[in-house]
Amino acid sequence: MAADTHDEPGDRPDPDAAVRGQRVLDLLDRAIDLQTPLVRKNITRARRRNADATPAQVIRSLERMYVSALTGTGAAVGGTAAAPGVGTGLALALSAGETLSSLELSALFALSIAEVHGVPIDEVERRRTIVMGVMLGGSGSTTITKVAERTGQHWGRQVVAKVPVETLRQINKILGKNFITKYGTKQGIIVLGRVAPFGIGAVIGGGANAALATLAVRAGRRAFGPAPTAWPEATYEDAQG
Repeated sequence: MAADTHDEPGDRPDPDAAVRGQRVLDLLDRAIDLQTPLVRKNITRARRRNADATPAQVIRSLERMYVSALTGTGAAVGGTAAAPGVGTGLALALSAGETLSSLELSALFALSIAEVHGVPIDEVERRRTIVMGVMLGGSGSTTITKVAERTGQHWGRQVVAKVPVETLRQINKILGKNFITKYGTKQGIIVLGRVAPFGIGAVIGGGANAALATLAVRAGRRAFGPAPTAWPEATYEDAQG
């Protein structure tokens, strides 16, 4: 009896999934493009709180600002989306808008930490590696060091700042696939949670975002290691205007 050569439904490519995945990456690129010009202003804002702050103190301030902002955004959207009278369609639209905001906050955080550490962010592939690597955490770190064929700690300094751009492109192709799978799935769960009954959505939204932010903070610490002991000669005064 001839073997059945028909593909099972689960084996066939899903064009809709490919489109959704590309939308996630497009949102990520948009977030990076929007936030890159604001990196130095973000660092300046953190330094204003203490003119004598060391790089390590500024990094801790950036971490607190990031966790607070991302948690607040998730809770606000969760509460609004679940409020009486808000339809499911509008609730999902609000959450979709908040996804871009979350990406923007995460991009700004990751690139700001890189800047404090003196890691160049002047090239788009480097920025993509930094942002996706931080947001993917341990799996991002493993991918980056494996493709770059480098060992040791702190890939932010050992890989992003040193390997050729062509290598970063190869890294980003793999990170992009992982980002679509892991980040897209997490956001889908969070979005559905925000449409829960009033009050529960705010808790889920804020709590989920806080967890994501905390993981990104830990990943940033592993990626770049100890903060510089002093600021470079160039300051961020030009960003204060």
